[in-house]
Amino acid sequence: MSGMDRTTETQEPLLKVSRLSVEFAGRKGVAPVLNDVSFEVLAGETVCLVGESGCGKSMTALAIMRLIPDPGRINTGAIELRGADLARYSVPEMRRIRGNKISMIFQEPMTALNPVYTVGDQISEPLRLHQGLSKEDARKRAIDILRSVEIPAPERRVDEYPHQMSGGMRQRVMIAMALACDPDVLIADEPTTALDVTVQAQIFDLLREQQQRRGTAIVMITHDMGAVSEMSDRVVVMYGGRVVEEGLTAEILKQPRHPYTSGLIACLPELDPAPTEDRPDLPEIPGVVPSVWQRGVGCPFADRCASVMPRCRQEFPPAFQTGPTQKVSCWLYEERS
Repeated sequence: MSGMDRTTETQEPLLKVSRLSVEFAGRKGVAPVLNDVSFEVLAGETVCLVGESGCGKSMTALAIMRLIPDPGRINTGAIELRGADLARYSVPEMRRIRGNKISMIFQEPMTALNPVYTVGDQISEPLRLHQGLSKEDARKRAIDILRSVEIPAPERRVDEYPHQMSGGMRQRVMIAMALACDPDVLIADEPTTALDVTVQAQIFDLLREQQQRRGTAIVMITHDMGAVSEMSDRVVVMYGGRVVEEGLTAEILKQPRHPYTSGLIACLPELDPAPTEDRPDLPEIPGVVPSVWQRGVGCPFADRCASVMPRCRQEFPPAFQTGPTQKVSCWLYEERS
């Protein structure tokens, strides 16, 4: 984990997302993609947004960056960075914030990096735009940043194009671009999905090192519970565009409360030192994430849940406190809380 040694009780959040809802207008009507999403991130902390594809993780990141594609829009809610609500910022105001105070590492570097510009030019751009550096100074700074993310021979690599680099190198370039202006918040959207296990470990080590050096808060988006246990201080579990459980990572992994969280953790494979032919199959969660057109007013997990009750289909539950930091939106815990 990031090893943050500050207490959550005494710190003001650096990033605070409050009751965020995002909707898309289509031929069938208006589709709610995110519904009442709330969480906080402290300085120097890593918070993981966890869930299957289609649960709303990446859309939450795009909403924070104000990069929601048309015809989507923020319907309600606030996105506060050091108390300033980014949801109310104009397009020019967001351009001054994006890449400067808040940056994002995108999932696939070959689609995020421009193939016709050198990596040095792409790292230099935010430095010249936000920090007013000259072309020569920005190039020197780009070389220093490439060196800091452990790219060998940065003086030569700075003039190379993305296609001349391996997948791991391109991901390091993405990290270098995101960290160029020392942002307060770094959003990492599945930063190691296409990389082999060895390179994944290197990228995680690099993110931890940069976080400790700069004090950056990290919001990591992932479906990999192994990455969660390794990287995060706190976990926000999402399903169907909603937050269904949140709390300290150790608390969530030790005793998950929501049936969906329990299913995610149960699906983690374990290394068996003496495997046999009759070992049990890896459990799975039946069904699929409902589309935005199939979500009713109740819990979006109801159709896949073994503990479903009639009330689950009628009303989405509030967040019940089930542990020192743990909150779960599930009617099973109404009386216990």
